[in-house]
Amino acid sequence: MSTQRISLDALQKVRQYLRTILVLPEPENRPRLFSMLEGSPAFSAPEPDSLAGLGDLFRVGTSLEEGVPMPNDQGQWFISVVDPGVVFMKLPGLQLKPGMRLVSYLYRMGNVGVGKTIALPEALSTTAHLETALTQANGTENPPQPEGALAHVMMAVEGDSSPFSYLIGSLLKREFSEFGAIGQQVSWHKHQLINTIPQQLQWQWRTEAVKDLSPKVRLLPDGRVIVEFFTCRVTPSIALFQHLDQYAAGQYQSQGVDRAIAIGERKKVS
Repeated sequence: MSTQRISLDALQKVRQYLRTILVLPEPENRPRLFSMLEGSPAFSAPEPDSLAGLGDLFRVGTSLEEGVPMPNDQGQWFISVVDPGVVFMKLPGLQLKPGMRLVSYLYRMGNVGVGKTIALPEALSTTAHLETALTQANGTENPPQPEGALAHVMMAVEGDSSPFSYLIGSLLKREFSEFGAIGQQVSWHKHQLINTIPQQLQWQWRTEAVKDLSPKVRLLPDGRVIVEFFTCRVTPSIALFQHLDQYAAGQYQSQGVDRAIAIGERKKVS
């Protein structure tokens, strides 16, 4: 078994890139706020600067009564105009498998907001096919699942099998899982990547104290890959987390665990 440590700086740059790309237009992110502004005399729709922006403009104000659910805050799943697959344009070591496409569905009910990103063959990615799945969706626990969609979005990803590509895959999996989440549904975005123990707090360890928090990739003789990295959840309750993912040889769908290993407390003043 060989172990390779990865630069935290390099990992942070990848995460920043993912968060820059995976952004929803405001009419989809907070439909209620946008619809309220739309009714205001001072409202003017933003000038589109791309084809996607032009699509957003046409979607504003569309009523649910017109048929397929458009951006709304009434608990009706709808299809996002954002193509999550654009992240692969500049993502090192990973790419979308030929003939596959990613699509995101969104759900908004008041302050509750979640998303579901799925992968399916391009031949099944027509609007009509994607809309059919909306009729079967019901609430946050039963998102749309179009016929022919893969069981997990990361099954549509392939890469160069470099150690760094697997660590990027672990970040990408978590970003996809939370794409479209807002409010209390946000979890992963409250975590900061770390490679040392923050000294501002006193830590109560739930496990044996970890000394080496650097991101690591372990290559096993049978081809399996183990990824390990650490984060600090920066909102109460503040905690250190260990993230472990295991990959089968040549695959980028992983089995993983995210566990709190220490709880942060204010340092006692003597």
